[in-house]
Amino acid sequence: MLSGDAVKLTFTGDVTRSLLIVDDDAPFRTRLARAMEKRGFNVVAVDSVHLGIEVAQESAPAFAVVDLRLGDGSGLDVVAALRDARPDARIVMLTGYGNIATAVAAVKAGAVDYLPKPADADAVESALLADGRTLPQPPDNPMSADRVRWEHIQRVFEQCDRNVSETARRLKMHRRTLQRILNKHAPRA
Repeated sequence: MLSGDAVKLTFTGDVTRSLLIVDDDAPFRTRLARAMEKRGFNVVAVDSVHLGIEVAQESAPAFAVVDLRLGDGSGLDVVAALRDARPDARIVMLTGYGNIATAVAAVKAGAVDYLPKPADADAVESALLADGRTLPQPPDNPMSADRVRWEHIQRVFEQCDRNVSETARRLKMHRRTLQRILNKHAPRA
């Protein structure tokens, strides 16, 4: 948590409940940190990849909540540093720019779950403490078939380095059709 201009970078108290929060959205970070402290976690909250990696290397927290896109880089770098420092750390990735490709990248990097922002403290705590042996509850609002299709097209488009012609060839669709799809906003959930 922040105290004035100083940033707390070490854990005090119960290290088995140590939680690192890395998010550059100050109001969200502060709210989540307070809520998790009320739930018994020993919280350090920082706003950058640089500070997240520093805390990971020096303190190796048991839990972490990391935003994917930060002002100074990718939260995946923090996840990698946490995995190196403490392989058994339970890491949840948060993002306001969620899609299937980034969720897969987060899990491959070592996150145990991936939540869209804004996530409430109950969802974060549930993801952090899940044992992995039981299936999670189905989402209240699952993605529509149109959204799943759009996500797949976006993933292939990114994998083709945003090359429309190559993406169209791989998806076996006409280039103009693909361009129309890419120019539309994402379908609602």
